[in-house]
Amino acid sequence: MHNNMKTSTPNNNKKQKTGFWTHFAISLTIVGGMLAANFSSKAAESFNVEVIGSGKPVLMIPGLMSHREVWQPTAEALAGQYQLHLISIAGFAGTTAIDGDLLPTVKHELLQYIAQQQLTKPAIVGHSLGAFMAFYLASSAPDSIGTIIAVDGLPYLAPVFSRDSSTTVAQVTPQAEYFRTLYQGMNSAQLANMATQSVQIQATSELHQQQVIAMAAASDARSVGQAVYELLTTDLRPQVHHIKSKVLLIGAGGSMRSEAELTAANALYQQQIATIANATLEFNREARHFVMLDQPDWLTRRITEALKD
Repeated sequence: MHNNMKTSTPNNNKKQKTGFWTHFAISLTIVGGMLAANFSSKAAESFNVEVIGSGKPVLMIPGLMSHREVWQPTAEALAGQYQLHLISIAGFAGTTAIDGDLLPTVKHELLQYIAQQQLTKPAIVGHSLGAFMAFYLASSAPDSIGTIIAVDGLPYLAPVFSRDSSTTVAQVTPQAEYFRTLYQGMNSAQLANMATQSVQIQATSELHQQQVIAMAAASDARSVGQAVYELLTTDLRPQVHHIKSKVLLIGAGGSMRSEAELTAANALYQQQIATIANATLEFNREARHFVMLDQPDWLTRRITEALKD
């Protein structure tokens, strides 16, 4: 992948490998795609929700610059057994943006929503940023959250790009501030361009790739920049040991170029969930980042199996 945008860091630390951060800027466009709803509500300032199906409650949260429609193939398959609460986060893929902190507000308001709707230990299925939100919710309110299924998303994002599990918030804060400014200065065409540059590692089919790009173009740049900043400066690893529920972490190996790369990713993912009492890691070697689009039947089976236990 190549990026023609300049990404020199604000502190001019010559030891910082700018090539890594260039790749990082492209890779941050990990984005996600409407379901006929039985119920629709704004629910909160930081997200809106669509509810379909009946049965055990399951919240489904998409990733950065994604809309709940990315869950369409999975939700259609699960709606006969589960009550699905399909979340769209403010500022992503055409939804109305909010000011100030984004992800902490989403966490707070989702916990309020769970209480208000009297959802008993709902399962959380999250993709990418949505998986981070699942870990955020379950570690903050372990008695209120059921099974977690994290689809190619982690408690802390930065080590994925630095390839170093020892990466700290302090080390990446200057870059986080830089990328917040970078993304918040983009227009729709520039957001789409960034998504285009990384789309080959996001999804396999051209149709799904175009879906990813379209959602990026429709996103609010301020919200994207704020979310990127918060993902880089929020390390949940010290608190995920509070999680009491079962966790299934699914990695996407379809864009990895070698066994060595897959082995390294497996070790990094495993390190992030090592302190969770009941956590399992599984990689799908065929799917790219949007596992629900690349391997919908496989993912539906894994979700169903996890929710039955």
